[in-house]
Amino acid sequence: MLHHVSLEIPPEEADRSVEFWGLLGFEEVPAADVLGDSVRWLERDATQIHLILTEAHTAPALGHAAVVASDHAEAKQRLRDAGFEVEDTRQLWGADRAFAIAPGGHRVELMAAPPPSR
Repeated sequence: MLHHVSLEIPPEEADRSVEFWGLLGFEEVPAADVLGDSVRWLERDATQIHLILTEAHTAPALGHAAVVASDHAEAKQRLRDAGFEVEDTRQLWGADRAFAIAPGGHRVELMAAPPPSR
């Protein structure tokens, strides 16, 4: 089980990042006290996104987190309505997919369903 993914974002985009992940069903949870104000943590179904607030943030060009959004069409529309860039892409395993750009320039794959188990 993957517990969390850490993403670097500019501090000024923290609230917008929390909004982005909230539209995908993640809720903000308390971060470890020892980390102070340098992070924001979000959680959905025991999976966490750790936002690292740093002026020296980086985002990979192709690397990305993938989130299953069972309400795929609605999730894409919520993001678009909030002003986030969302681009549909080809289906895989017979399921719709899209890529959204989160604050900090991170690509996030939105999957209608996970691939079948092997």
